[in-house]
Amino acid sequence: MLQVARLARKQLSDSSPLVEQFLHSQLNEDGGFKDRSGKSDLYYSAFGLEAFSALELQAPIAKVTEYLRGFGEGEELDLIHLCCLIRCWADVSRSAPPLELARLLPRIEEFRTPDGGYNTVPDSSDGTAYGCFLVMAAYQDLQQPMPRASDMLRCLASLQTPDGGYANQADLPMGLTPPSAAAAALLRHLGAEYPPGLSEWLLARCHKDGGFFATPAAPMPDLLSTATALHALSGMQVSIEAVKEPCLDFLDTLWTNTGGFYGHWADDAVDCEYTYYGLLALGHLSL
Repeated sequence: MLQVARLARKQLSDSSPLVEQFLHSQLNEDGGFKDRSGKSDLYYSAFGLEAFSALELQAPIAKVTEYLRGFGEGEELDLIHLCCLIRCWADVSRSAPPLELARLLPRIEEFRTPDGGYNTVPDSSDGTAYGCFLVMAAYQDLQQPMPRASDMLRCLASLQTPDGGYANQADLPMGLTPPSAAAAALLRHLGAEYPPGLSEWLLARCHKDGGFFATPAAPMPDLLSTATALHALSGMQVSIEAVKEPCLDFLDTLWTNTGGFYGHWADDAVDCEYTYYGLLALGHLSL
């Protein structure tokens, strides 16, 4: 993702300094990045650091490192924030995070579900696409092989929906764009084949005026769905030429002169998360 996001500078052109200013404004004195209330948060810090890297900016490593050290080995964190801690360490260390694997890996595996996947909710019976995606990314950041990969594939198969997409959890009647994009990325990394029709399903979620819907019933397209769909389609080596210009127009409607991106047309705040997704989408649309 990061390699593609770095191509966003081509589309941003003279607007790059605005994004840089916005990202610097999101960094708190304690070394964490702001959530939507202004408090430092590991989740937003992961996106902030990724955005810094995408624009090839130098983050204040000493300050960020001190913030990360405050979380120890992540003993008190839920799965989402534990994976964000790992990603943040990977960003600032430029190598395997300085975390004790003997303690960390069993902690991650506590979120493994009986169906072979992972769930962000402890002691769940079924895995989710989001949980599997988070854990796969964490193992990659830790430079460790994915354990029981075939079991994760079994979980993903249970998330397929009759309409050709993937849901975040089993037994849902229709697919959602972000879980479908996550499933496509996981299948690629695990060396598995894509199910027939998945790329067509993703392309069908594109609004005629640009942007991707989360579901066929969604009232408007959103930036998360757009960025993840473009990333999945590109990973599947499916041409996005037909949707490039409309999607660029869509992104322009979410751009603000503060340098950040809104998540969708009804959003009224900008943050590091959606700004990173804006960079990721622009990167793919630059190819």
